[in-house]
Amino acid sequence: MTGKQKKMLIRIIVSAVLFAFALIASFAGFPYKRVLAGVFVASYLAAGFDVLIKAVKGIVKGQLVDENFLMAVASVGAIALGDFAEAAAVMLFYQVGELFQSVAVGKSRRSIAALVDIRPDIANLVTDEGIIEVDPSEVGIGSVILVNPGERIPIDGVIVDGSTTVDTCAVTGESLPRDGAPGDEVFSGCVNLTGAVRIRTTKEFGESTASKILELVEESGMRKSRSEALITKFARIYTPVVCSLAVILAAAPPVFLKLTGNDPAIGDYLRRAFTFLVISCPCALVISVPLTFFGGVGCASRKGILVKGSNYFEALAETKHFVFDKTGTLTEGKFKVTSVEPAGGFTKEEILDLAARAEMGTRHPVGVSIREERSPLKNDPAVRDIQEMPGFGVVAEVDGRRVAAGNAKLMTAEGIVTDPVPVEAGEMSVWVAVDGKLAGRITVSDTVKDKAAAAIKKLRSSGVTRTYMLTGDKRDSAEKIAAVTGIDEVKYDLLPSDKLEEFERIRKEHPGKGKFAYTGDGINDAPVLALADVGIAMGAMGTDAAIEAADVVIMDDDMMKLPLAVRIARRTLLISKENITLALLVKLVCLVLGAAGIAGMWLAIFADVGVMILAVLNATRAMRIKE
Repeated sequence: MTGKQKKMLIRIIVSAVLFAFALIASFAGFPYKRVLAGVFVASYLAAGFDVLIKAVKGIVKGQLVDENFLMAVASVGAIALGDFAEAAAVMLFYQVGELFQSVAVGKSRRSIAALVDIRPDIANLVTDEGIIEVDPSEVGIGSVILVNPGERIPIDGVIVDGSTTVDTCAVTGESLPRDGAPGDEVFSGCVNLTGAVRIRTTKEFGESTASKILELVEESGMRKSRSEALITKFARIYTPVVCSLAVILAAAPPVFLKLTGNDPAIGDYLRRAFTFLVISCPCALVISVPLTFFGGVGCASRKGILVKGSNYFEALAETKHFVFDKTGTLTEGKFKVTSVEPAGGFTKEEILDLAARAEMGTRHPVGVSIREERSPLKNDPAVRDIQEMPGFGVVAEVDGRRVAAGNAKLMTAEGIVTDPVPVEAGEMSVWVAVDGKLAGRITVSDTVKDKAAAAIKKLRSSGVTRTYMLTGDKRDSAEKIAAVTGIDEVKYDLLPSDKLEEFERIRKEHPGKGKFAYTGDGINDAPVLALADVGIAMGAMGTDAAIEAADVVIMDDDMMKLPLAVRIARRTLLISKENITLALLVKLVCLVLGAAGIAGMWLAIFADVGVMILAVLNATRAMRIKE
């Protein structure tokens, strides 16, 4: 509990003790009624003096439409009518409900506020004079920082010295730690588990992953869902209306009875009006619906899904069409060795080793994929005279032998004849020659993500009616990926501007049939991400432009997070609708009973506090949605 909540609890306990004493004494026939009245009033003030202060401030400011005003008028009216026990009970149980909702909101906020811990307060900057502690915002791009075991990485960068294991759970939601070695990229917010490493920063503190995550989460609280906006507008209209009805209820029947020659029973109708005011408090609606969406945002963030606003939950829940980019979204976005065919007496291991070492200095994606397959030394003294030939491949001296790795044109230049071999769409052949003789062929390709097909199948089972893929790839490659993943419709040979036009065309073909979500990761996806009803960016491999334009960010690129995000959104929306229905039904019944004089102040207490507690309890379910 916070200090404020503890103070409220102490006040509630004091009020409850006084209330219980006065109530027991009253039932026991205590003769001094004024003393009992004084104890009830003391109980009332102990619990609700802050409500009275807020109500007075609201009156001074001309703001007469909140629950503080309603509670103050109703309870003071009850005291004026001599209903001291009811007045104390109303305020006491109202404050119990307020404390309950404060604790519930605090729990939800902590689930998100815990993210603040992923952004360290200091960075160990490596300088010529030694290592000094500085504010991470003072560290420039290209600086070297030291991160010791157990510390969080303060700024994005690349490891330049040391090896370690990194816990990425707080950033990506991935439970398994990752190994990090020189040359590997690491992100701020992750925990360095095992070894001290030196990292060369690649971003400023404010642009690093942890800072961006916090910005996205903070922004989410400023964007209301349609349900939240509706409740806010409803409360502004509802409260003045019920106040007017209470005045009419207090004045109209007595006037009518007086005119007809009957007893006006002014006190009875005043009591009904005050009871009506207590019942009418819209606490359950005003508190529980935003709390539900806040809980949903927190639940999603803990699972590595950042939702920039609760309004996107509603759009995501109503999504019937998913449109995907290919590279980096449905596929890994980088080449991977898929087969090795040796020749000339060489083994697979020898070919891979020689090719990887020859490719040691290249940045070409194909060469990088071969190098990653073998992880050669960064500075291998047995590798010399590396010549990178754009459009052909590389040639180098490895262990005193001339090694050439590249396409068929390089082999021709080396005087080596290669037979044409068929390759699948999206694949590429890398021929390897040693000392002028063909040693074999390595096939690399951009592979489909392991969970892509399963994710699309789960989306379809959850109610998504159609899936699409938009890509700049050639037809054969695009159709192969679509077939493997289960995509319904594919458009290929698209330029970035074509993607936008194609997305608009698809959406126009299905007007009013559910929302459209677009999932991508590149700069060329940013315009479509911004246009879609829900733009979803793959955050681990995604560009800053895509993440900035998106409404939802999948931090670890796990495709299974897509159906999970839809599930969380739909469950959150369902819980909010349950709360709205519950609150309105109970309020309506109790208002009718209160106006008719059937329900007294005790039922009013249940209608106000009881419904609020039930609604808040229901809202907290949004924080516990499981995968």
